[in-house]
Amino acid sequence: MQWQCAERAGQLQSSVIREILKVTVRPEVISFAGGLPSPEAFPVERMRSAFDAVLSRQGKVALQYGPSDGYAPLRAWIADSLSSDGARILPEQVLMTSGSQQALDLLGKVLIDEGSRVLVETPSYLGALQAFSLYRPEFMSVPTDEHGLVPEAIAPLRQGARLLYALPNFQNPTGRTLPIERRAALVETCARLGLPLVEDDPYGALSYRGEPLPKMLTMNPSGVIYMGSFSKVLTPGIRLGYVVAPLQLVGKLEQAKQAADLHTAQLTQMVVHEVVKDGFLDEHMPTIRRLYANQCEAMLAALAEHFPAGTSWTRPEGGMFIWVTLSKHIDSMKLLEEAIAQNVAFVPGAPFYANAVEHNTLRLSFVTVPPERIREGIAKLGKLIASKL
Repeated sequence: MQWQCAERAGQLQSSVIREILKVTVRPEVISFAGGLPSPEAFPVERMRSAFDAVLSRQGKVALQYGPSDGYAPLRAWIADSLSSDGARILPEQVLMTSGSQQALDLLGKVLIDEGSRVLVETPSYLGALQAFSLYRPEFMSVPTDEHGLVPEAIAPLRQGARLLYALPNFQNPTGRTLPIERRAALVETCARLGLPLVEDDPYGALSYRGEPLPKMLTMNPSGVIYMGSFSKVLTPGIRLGYVVAPLQLVGKLEQAKQAADLHTAQLTQMVVHEVVKDGFLDEHMPTIRRLYANQCEAMLAALAEHFPAGTSWTRPEGGMFIWVTLSKHIDSMKLLEEAIAQNVAFVPGAPFYANAVEHNTLRLSFVTVPPERIREGIAKLGKLIASKL
């Protein structure tokens, strides 16, 4: 039998990162490739206790189908945690999703028509480009600099745009953070242009220095669509994320979700609420921040020692990633082949660009590699890069 796929199937592409991870499962490979949180930070015993508590007290409810919008007590907790003095978020604005990746897909279904413009950063999160590309938009790359997205560059690209997608905190892949002045300018610009602003914030809690910057959601709740996740603060294995949107839009997102998976697993939602309801994250997050900050410092020190002149990199103040720019003539995709032969892996930068690819870039993730292995891997990679000069 011959199968005829839908035209949209032609837009489907494998994740470069997922393909690289197939190689990095070998224990001898020092992998800076995956954007995976460190298993050392997983609160295994707390999760075990929460599963026991939920199943023993409310097992029949937890194992049943649940409402499409999500478990009400958890939605209320999220709304309360996102609210501020100037902006009250309602539980009705919160839709639980099967990981924040599903939120991207739902936004694509509801907001994007074929040929409509979608504005993204340069570079941008690969998973968002994958999710949106299925709906055949015209991607428009918004210029960025060392401080992130440039708000003044949006207006000329606005015509026909359905949304602007941004990661303001410790961006994936660059690790950059959008300053508060630019956040305010970005919110004001999008509101003035009537352009929905999608604020993807999986890394905001991973700040190494002081309090995180204000969320753009709190600056304009009626014009910002906010995405969050429990993957980086608890565990990705539970596949639990959420999207916060104005009521009219969140209703459409819920309808799209009903067509996709009916509802996110009731059991995991109840377990997460059991874990977070009494302030556990306030106790747990400093441990994650210290762990990641130490490994980030180890990588920055190793880069300064081993990478050749003419190479530059970002210096994140949180999150999981460092972005490296090589000499113009070096193609990081070809470099990866040689690096893997020496048991070192990273993610080439090209897949993170919607347009105007810069092949001399790459992403390094430091959070799953101990400091001594970071130094070993960066030394090998630095020697390999130097051999290309």
